[in-house]
Amino acid sequence: MADPSHLLAERVRAGLGAAFGAELADADPAIRPSQFADYQVNAALALAKRLGRPPREVAAALLAQLQLDDVCASVEVSGPGFLNLTLRDEWLGGQVEGLLADDRLGVAREERQVIPIDYSAPNVAKEMHVGHLRTTVVGDALARTLEHLGHDVIRQNHIGDWGTPFGMLIEHLLEVGEGSKEAGLLRSDPNAFYQAARAKFDGSADFATRSRARVVALQAGDPDTRRLWRELIALSTAYFNSIYEQLDVTLTDDDLAGESTYNDELAGICDDLERRGIAVVDEGALCVFLEGYTGREGKPVPLIIRKSDGGYGYGTTDLATIRHRVRELHADRILYVIGAPQHLHLQMVYATARKAGWLPDTVEPVHVQIGNVLGSDGKILKTRSGAPIRLRALLDEAVERATAVVDQARSDLDGDTRAQIAHQVGIGAVKYADLSVAHDSEYVFDFDRMLALQGNTGPYLQYAAARVRSIFRKAGAEPASATGPVVIRHEAEHTLALRLLGFGRVVAQVGDALEPHRLCTYLFELAQSFMAFYEHCPVLGAEDPVVRASRLALSAATLRVLVQGLDLLGVQAPDQM
Repeated sequence: MADPSHLLAERVRAGLGAAFGAELADADPAIRPSQFADYQVNAALALAKRLGRPPREVAAALLAQLQLDDVCASVEVSGPGFLNLTLRDEWLGGQVEGLLADDRLGVAREERQVIPIDYSAPNVAKEMHVGHLRTTVVGDALARTLEHLGHDVIRQNHIGDWGTPFGMLIEHLLEVGEGSKEAGLLRSDPNAFYQAARAKFDGSADFATRSRARVVALQAGDPDTRRLWRELIALSTAYFNSIYEQLDVTLTDDDLAGESTYNDELAGICDDLERRGIAVVDEGALCVFLEGYTGREGKPVPLIIRKSDGGYGYGTTDLATIRHRVRELHADRILYVIGAPQHLHLQMVYATARKAGWLPDTVEPVHVQIGNVLGSDGKILKTRSGAPIRLRALLDEAVERATAVVDQARSDLDGDTRAQIAHQVGIGAVKYADLSVAHDSEYVFDFDRMLALQGNTGPYLQYAAARVRSIFRKAGAEPASATGPVVIRHEAEHTLALRLLGFGRVVAQVGDALEPHRLCTYLFELAQSFMAFYEHCPVLGAEDPVVRASRLALSAATLRVLVQGLDLLGVQAPDQM
């Protein structure tokens, strides 16, 4: 089974070499999908000036050397010098049969890399809010996709589990009691627990004094204080896991790599950088000044690695993490799925780590920039009071809205089945809406659009998969039994087959560019192609048994690609809708 664009590129390169000499055999064939044919070759336009010949003449010379009779039904020169390629139906049918026989659906395994992915990263004793949605969902989609491509993905949930607020949190935990109802809020409403602790800290000088002393004890390794600290983390982790389960993301306790993991290394990092002259003391703080990083009026921007009060900040911890991921995890590529405003900070961390020799040129760090989620007013999505929207409340509302739709549309199903479908549709709608736009762009959060059964939405793709399953239920057959042969006789069949063969190429592009929205676009176009096929090409109603078997095979291939593609995005495909 071959990706048409790859095979055509090989043949065009061979034709370039035969027509114009071996030195042009490696030229970019510039093959793109086209509205005028299946593919269009633009190579002649690019080469015309180099060869000193008119583009159409170059295209004609290339055409004369192409060996495409077994693959293409027609190849013709068009426009100023394009080559339009239309594939043979027989060849396409054979390729779809190969797709059905391939467990990987045309997705090639890549040369293995070790890829730590830093994503989600909530704070202990604080509620996850809508700002955590994108980093969690995008990071998980990338982890799933890169693993499917054959890479060794190491999930790194860099939670905020260290620092001065833990003094007041531990003191509050002691006052309310470790097994109390108030302590249980850390599992259900972490913000309430945090705010109660903050109110005590701000309102009681005695409580504030004890909290500060508790921070010192925590940093000094006091056993009882450390035990209470671990209790806070355990309670918060239970809350995180409940959100991850609701979102159906693959993060587990084994993936926790919080700030505290690197605490014992921070002093040594500062000493090392200062001793080597990479960091210098400036106004009491230890800073790294890097060439090319300037702010207003050309003043250098510092990466602060030790504050003037002796404390450590994100810069220090981030240097420790990147050093750990290179030295201990043996990373080839490191992904940071973090908000776009952190780009300058991360670039300075990367540059400092390179200068210190902790980040060799063979390791590529990548900031997968995450844009904001906006409300209908075009501003960052918040409550009326201006607070960030709680992620659990948002997800619960998505399921509630989906429940109302499913209960009305499928009253014939039992309650448990409707509830399962509503969860899959509601959560899938939120995740897909996030993933279907470029991760570094902003988007407006709109439940009505997300849950629509029309347009580029999760429910539309889920419905397409459910419709294919309904065909096989009516046929009394399993999709796995539909193996062809595939005989293409209609334009809609041709279009669907061509779309199916692009799956492997798109998954590879997502892994390379780290852009899940490319897969969303592909799946949407595949679903549209299937719906057009379904409308124009009767499947179970086909009178010719050969045509019926072929259309069942095309339907089965569509179902497998849709389900696999949605799974790579972390979206479930209900059996029925």
